Amino acid sequence: MKRILFITTVLLFNLLMVKGQILKPVRWSYAAKRLSKTEGVVFIKATIDEDWHLYSQTVPDGGPVKTSFSFSSSKTYTLIGATQEPKPITRFEKVFGIEVAYFENSVIFQQKVKLNVNGPVTVKGELNYMTCNDEKCLPPETLPFSVTIK
Repeated sequence: MKRILFITTVLLFNLLMVKGQILKPVRWSYAAKRLSKTEGVVFIKATIDEDWHLYSQTVPDGGPVKTSFSFSSSKTYTLIGATQEPKPITRFEKVFGIEVAYFENSVIFQQKVKLNVNGPVTVKGELNYMTCNDEKCLPPETLPFSVTIK
């Protein structure tokens, strides 16, 4: 009887451990470069696990949550244009009934900024994204970021 109770306890514990694992198939990193006295660029890189994909900024309404960036207002910098991305993979997804654009493996987004002061400038903001594989989608996630242009 003690042996059955022990085995049951071990199995339940292992089940809870597996159930409690949090999937994080996308890892984000940030860098910046000063291009001139008055201009810089922020690089936002997503490293995506195998078999997962991250949606583009250009996904139409009615589809998955597209990747988006919001930058905090600051007197030290001004955004130049929209956040740029490389050409995504595009395919029809039955689940959404539309063509969607996404990235696999890794992608680097770039945002140019006008620097309004001399010296280092810290660019802050948030990114919002959703990731899926062929079996499931994870809920959208919002992450803050901060990167300094020296």
